[in-house]
Amino acid sequence: MRPLRWPFVVWLLSSVFAGYSRLVFRTLRLTREGQDHAEAVWAQGRETGVGAILCFWHARIPMSPLTWPQDPGRQDMRALISRSADGEFIAQTVEKLGFPAIRGSSTKKTDPAKNKHGEQAFRDMIKWVKDGGGIAITPDGPRGPAERMEKGTPSLARVTGAPVIFVGLAAKPCIRLGSWDRTVIPLPFAKAAMVWSAPTAAGRGDDPDALVEDWAAQLSAVTRRAEALVGAEPDKA
Repeated sequence: MRPLRWPFVVWLLSSVFAGYSRLVFRTLRLTREGQDHAEAVWAQGRETGVGAILCFWHARIPMSPLTWPQDPGRQDMRALISRSADGEFIAQTVEKLGFPAIRGSSTKKTDPAKNKHGEQAFRDMIKWVKDGGGIAITPDGPRGPAERMEKGTPSLARVTGAPVIFVGLAAKPCIRLGSWDRTVIPLPFAKAAMVWSAPTAAGRGDDPDALVEDWAAQLSAVTRRAEALVGAEPDKA
């Protein structure tokens, strides 16, 4: 029996966790590094109407609402969340924290319905970003392996031409769940860090497969930098 398959339980737990997150976010001792890179992307959106693609590893989802507070001066952000039971909990939680979701699934050859949902989500993301919106992606989700990027993010960047920015997040002390990604849940009054990369992009002629390794290395690098800023041990997920 899985409680997250019960709609009321999902609603209740997501409400509790969203409330906990708001409390924690107000108490974090947060260090920001490289936020000028994010501000340049926000300014580009204001001036030209260009969307944006934001990437962080799946383990950092509980801290992700800190990265892009909804504001008229920034691209309106949506989060790509899977259609799994766990994804429903995440979607309801982050929506309560200001990140409405676009729902999709990773390709699964044995499940045509999931393939269809994933293809529709990809089309929805293309339209959203081309219309000037921002999309938040965990490129190792929803099933991992941890910190291994799939080619969906480079593919989206190539089709839309939108800038891609990687953000590393860390907190100490924190709870590390026993999940496949060892999800990070910050504790109240923890030291926290948010580290932004310089924006990058993919051209129409670029091969998404060739970009995956470089982009994954960039995202892991800012994550390790965030961990160093708070004195956390490097992630060993």
